[in-house]
Amino acid sequence: MRIALDAMGGDHAPGAVVEGSLKAAEEWPDAELYLLGHEPLVRPLIGSQPPTNLHLQVVEEWIEADEEPVRAIRRKKGSSIVVGCRMVKEGEMDAFISAGNTGALMAAGTMVTGRLSAIDRPALSPVFPTLDGKGMLVLDVGANPDARPEHLKQYALMGSLYAEKVMGQEKPRVGLLNIGTEEGKGNALTKEAYEEIRRLPVHFVGNVEARDILHGVCDVLVSDGFTGNVLLKNTEGIAKGVFGRLKEELTRNPLTKLAAAILKPGLKRFAQDLDYKEHGGAPLLGLKGPVVKAHGSSDGRAVFNAIGQARRFVERGVIPGISEELQRLERG
Repeated sequence: MRIALDAMGGDHAPGAVVEGSLKAAEEWPDAELYLLGHEPLVRPLIGSQPPTNLHLQVVEEWIEADEEPVRAIRRKKGSSIVVGCRMVKEGEMDAFISAGNTGALMAAGTMVTGRLSAIDRPALSPVFPTLDGKGMLVLDVGANPDARPEHLKQYALMGSLYAEKVMGQEKPRVGLLNIGTEEGKGNALTKEAYEEIRRLPVHFVGNVEARDILHGVCDVLVSDGFTGNVLLKNTEGIAKGVFGRLKEELTRNPLTKLAAAILKPGLKRFAQDLDYKEHGGAPLLGLKGPVVKAHGSSDGRAVFNAIGQARRFVERGVIPGISEELQRLERG
């Protein structure tokens, strides 16, 4: 198996990408890992004797986080993101992972790697942490802000297959993000999508409210990209604020510091359950090849987990499975 990584993408690149790749190369010797990066910056981090299954693929360009996505991939055809997506398209690589510019990766995935013929719009699909530690796949969180009911129908099918094959969820429960749980709630989009999804061969549990997400009421949550992105950013902001305030309170005086020492093991487990680093990256579902978006602030552990996720993505035939299911539905 050959997996390419954007060594130049992310807040902590190339260090975090190299660190995670070195660990993954040792953990999975059957995987050939290719770092797409600028040689003067990446080569010293790999070391003089890297694992035999870790390789440097030299690129001279990369896309910065603040660059306009479509313009960047057109101007920088030799950038790590464009090269990685092209290698997947041409079969040189089985999967590509990047923690870089999200918009550029989505644009390159769609324009370079290409969409599955039966998919209208790809979906960016991260795993939201839940209190039970299992996580919930959410799609879409920004790839397609202006979705139509048929797009949400496709998301439900792709998400169910991914949750089953990659996340190991047996008969994954699929929910539709809405403003109420009752049938008939919502706007025109969610009402029509509800009827479309209920006819699919998935375990549809109906409408789901945002307040219930942390409690793991479903395994796959379907949303248009605009609403899903708002949910993502709001959840990240709340988590950051709560943990920040908790730290302030537990270090306020000697008594609270003593309490913090007692509570530390439990708080550490809780923080780990809610840590995005444990869930790898967000697949761009609907493309012809496996492309995974790692979190922009990924550290070495997050990159390592993203590589493991990409391996399962390829090994368990998610994309062929989606294609076969879509063809079966088209045949009636």
